[in-house]
Amino acid sequence: MAGSERTVVWFRRDLRIDDNPALASAARDGAVLPVFIWCPADEGQFYPGRCSRWWLKQSLPHLSQSLESLGCPLVLIRAESTLEALLRCIDSVGATRLVYNHLYDPVSLVRDDKIKKELSALGISIQSFNGDLLYEPWEIYDDSGLAFTTFNMYWEKCMELPIDASPSLAPWKLVPVPGLESVRSCSVDDLGLESSKDEESSNALLMRAWSPGWRNAEKMLEEFVSHGLLEYSKHGMKVEGATTSLLSPYLHFGEVSVRKVYQLVRMQQIKWENEGTSEAEESIHFFMRSIGLREYSRYLCFNFPFTHEKSLLGNLKHYPWKVDEERFKSWRQGMTGYPLVDAGMRELWATGWTHNRIRVIISSFAVKFLLIPWTWGMKYFWDVLLDADLESDILGWQYISGSLPDGHELSRLDNPEVQGQKYDPDGVYVRTWIPELARMPTEWIHHPWDAPSCILEVAGVELGFNYPKPIVDLHIARECLDDSISTMWQLDTAEKLAELDGEVVEDNLSNIKTFDIPKVVLRETSPCALPIDQRVPHASSKDHNLKSKVLKASNRSSICVDMIRSSKMEATSSVANSPVSRKRSFCETAFHVPSYSSSAEVHSHIQDHGGSLVGPSRYLLQEAGRNYVDEVEDSSTADSGSSISRQRKAA
Repeated sequence: MAGSERTVVWFRRDLRIDDNPALASAARDGAVLPVFIWCPADEGQFYPGRCSRWWLKQSLPHLSQSLESLGCPLVLIRAESTLEALLRCIDSVGATRLVYNHLYDPVSLVRDDKIKKELSALGISIQSFNGDLLYEPWEIYDDSGLAFTTFNMYWEKCMELPIDASPSLAPWKLVPVPGLESVRSCSVDDLGLESSKDEESSNALLMRAWSPGWRNAEKMLEEFVSHGLLEYSKHGMKVEGATTSLLSPYLHFGEVSVRKVYQLVRMQQIKWENEGTSEAEESIHFFMRSIGLREYSRYLCFNFPFTHEKSLLGNLKHYPWKVDEERFKSWRQGMTGYPLVDAGMRELWATGWTHNRIRVIISSFAVKFLLIPWTWGMKYFWDVLLDADLESDILGWQYISGSLPDGHELSRLDNPEVQGQKYDPDGVYVRTWIPELARMPTEWIHHPWDAPSCILEVAGVELGFNYPKPIVDLHIARECLDDSISTMWQLDTAEKLAELDGEVVEDNLSNIKTFDIPKVVLRETSPCALPIDQRVPHASSKDHNLKSKVLKASNRSSICVDMIRSSKMEATSSVANSPVSRKRSFCETAFHVPSYSSSAEVHSHIQDHGGSLVGPSRYLLQEAGRNYVDEVEDSSTADSGSSISRQRKAA
């Protein structure tokens, strides 16, 4: 029987009824007041991007309708201070308790700690629950009581511990608190999640592809487990089509719990084992590791809360990042001259989504080829991804930039041409998102700069005019990366010498100012028609060269990390960053121009037209403006033949 306590249930990224520990506890103990507070001021530099806010706007009415059917509507509040809004709710209904589910990103950790201290001092009972993870971050440590800094060791430890994977049942009825009418609630439109009419029209495209809401999340999960899980391990080689689970945005907003995902997958595994379906074992293994990576991202953020702005490995503080705003702009707009990279960036901007393999490729290109600060890329992914998840973004970008003990080798440089031939062998993905190259033969589609002039002319490609030349040569990128690593180690040695004199060397990233990516508008056109221009981060005028500054200091804090290298991590940031075709058919554009699979077909085309070269109409690429999942790559260390080695210099 329900008690007599009056409880405020504070919804955040747990927008569901089923398996919601905070809601279930409040329903058992008495009357409830469900509240969602939108406070842009609290988000700071990590204010959600347009796609993420669109999802939230669709999900809240879905949750409110479900709560109202149980007897208690959801109160929506737009506030300047979350703490003040909670205090008003508590005072209005005479509540004595506040409950919520944990969050682990740096912004939420600071805010929640402040609110807990303030309300506890006023005699309000505060209770928080685990509604997001299989394991709480403070439950997993090594034998010395230290936090793990490699994923494999962390996940092995997790697998040794029992999992309480039984989801809590949804309440069948809610008792509203007396005085509910005295709490002022606004409409979802009044929250201001869509800041302009242009955003509303752009977001209409998303509605065709996605169905936010906790009931839709459960349907998506059941569909994936029944039809997509069996071949999950095989889909890692494909960057187009229905290849992953599409669960990451639902998990980010808490519309489905990770416990429920785990339970259904384990039940399906038992079923397949009884049926003797041996091929399912590898897919189960890969999918559960992707769940583990999501857990690990929260673990890192909780135990190392500085990782959203600083590298975990200390020597990376000296890395000479290039504050090159023009290159950063070209990367964002998909104008680097490397087709697979450009296709990924254009898809990301147009849809808020890319396959996890593409996320790895484009982020690696930014930090290894262009030497762009990984914090810039992380912020850009945060701003544009539909499934933007700060903890996963941090893990993905630190992994790619070599900032983690088990991340990519800092010297690793993957060839986009070879990656294109491996993951998009027929060029379908590139042609979908780069219509300028739609008529390029398959053998040249991933390296048009090597194509003969007659091939380019027939394909209607003029490098440097309607499609850019490579922004940087492969071997020059190799040399620049090697030189940067050499500089980093020289500065690291200098720091050790400076420590003997009691000096502290500043982190190079601290010299790079943070920035806000401007909000952009998607027009309902083909993927190639993208709005023009976007702002870039403002570089520090005091230190463009990012030279290490040595400052006197009385104290110096250091963080010891496990330097043991284990095998590489798997590719996912948010469980499954996923198919485009199954849920995003509106983005697939049919270009009515011929494509060629070989040079022979090009010459045949010339003969068919009496020796004349007939090219397609010119595509006018409007430049795009507007933050991984980022994402982390799989256990393979490097694609065969894709690593670019440095040429020997002549004597």
